Amino acid sequence: MNFNRFPLRAGHAARFFTNDSLGAVTTAEHVERLNTLETSEAAATLAALPQLKAVRILGRPELHNAAAILAKMPVEHAARLLNAAANDRVADLFLELNEDARATLFAKLDHPTALAVKHLLGYPPRTAGGIMTTEFVSVPDSWTVAETLDHVRQVERSRETVYAIYVLDAATQVLTNVVTLRRLITGEPQASVLSVAQKGGLVRCHPLMTQEDVARLIRKHNLLALPVVDDDGRMLGIVTVDDVIDTMIADTTEDAQKFGGMEALGKPYMKIGFPGMIRKRAGWLSALFLGEMLTASAMQYFEGELEKAIVLTLFVPLIMSSGGNSGSQATSLIIRALALGELKLSDWWRVLFRELPTGIVLGAILGLVGLVRIVLWQKIGLYDYGEHWLLVGVTVFAALIGIVTFGSVCGSMLPFLLQRLRLDPASASAPFVATLVDVTGLVIYFSVALLILSGTLL
Repeated sequence: MNFNRFPLRAGHAARFFTNDSLGAVTTAEHVERLNTLETSEAAATLAALPQLKAVRILGRPELHNAAAILAKMPVEHAARLLNAAANDRVADLFLELNEDARATLFAKLDHPTALAVKHLLGYPPRTAGGIMTTEFVSVPDSWTVAETLDHVRQVERSRETVYAIYVLDAATQVLTNVVTLRRLITGEPQASVLSVAQKGGLVRCHPLMTQEDVARLIRKHNLLALPVVDDDGRMLGIVTVDDVIDTMIADTTEDAQKFGGMEALGKPYMKIGFPGMIRKRAGWLSALFLGEMLTASAMQYFEGELEKAIVLTLFVPLIMSSGGNSGSQATSLIIRALALGELKLSDWWRVLFRELPTGIVLGAILGLVGLVRIVLWQKIGLYDYGEHWLLVGVTVFAALIGIVTFGSVCGSMLPFLLQRLRLDPASASAPFVATLVDVTGLVIYFSVALLILSGTLL
């Protein structure tokens, strides 16, 4: 459908979304269109939709400024939508509301929803408890397959998803088994529900497990939903695969922005205002600029050597970029490995002994390229590096080995250091690593030059 034929001027948005001829418009298309509207217009448009459709739209994490849209709606209408939405989504929206709006809306929630949301908000963010939903299908272990199927038919509409049915001990309410919907349908009606339960160990998690560990469990066991249990094994909720995907996409976006050398935006690019954009970017840029000022200090320290051998300055950009690039490469690899659980904090020494020879070999390759370049330019007459041109080439070769090795080691160790300090490893951004290595690279370069060229050029 070509949406460009329906320009959304003021007063036309609601008609676009509620026109019966557009019944085939998907929820995803509704969300995309709402994202193009101002908050107040989006609120009016959402309020004009049938409740079931509005709840589906509100439940999509791709909807920008969903909490702000709710806050612009009449309180009674917003409360009706929240009461009909999934509890975990309601909890997410409450986290984005200011205290006054949160208190007002919370008072309008029905008792079961309010109780569930309060329970979910009690868990730290980025944990299984923080992203789980309390809407799942459970049955006692004394039921038959037929009784379980009847129960699923009755409660299906009030549950976020029915990937599996969770079998609880009739006396203690402890989770004992999981039955997939496919197995349940193929079971004998009068047989015990336990007869179609999954064989093997029960995969579950604690509410304080990190969302990264939850994602790894779901991926490892190829699950669509992971049950969350308390210390006594009683069922608290489930984390669905789509919840994990949504949270991991948000985290990846945040990490990518941090890795670019700035504070995470927290909003879509086009939704953040100009002052906010300046605030998010100016701090890191200023810190990086102050760091780069140390480069000038390093060059001032070696001012005498530069005056004697101006030719050395020709290779300063080459030296600085090579060290920064090697450090950024190593940082990118380690941050990703830590995020995927391929590395643990205790693996730092293994990484160190891996990056050390890697840096030496990479530095030797770049140094050899630099040396060959100097020899060729000198021999074919493209540039005259002076009578000691060969020593200059050896200096560049040796310096690149030291600088690339230092960059690789520094870039690989910094994420471990930040994680050890309980900071986000993604804060070890590429510009930050490059700045750190630039300053040290100059010191290494001129120190090698003093060692090799002393008595000749210096």
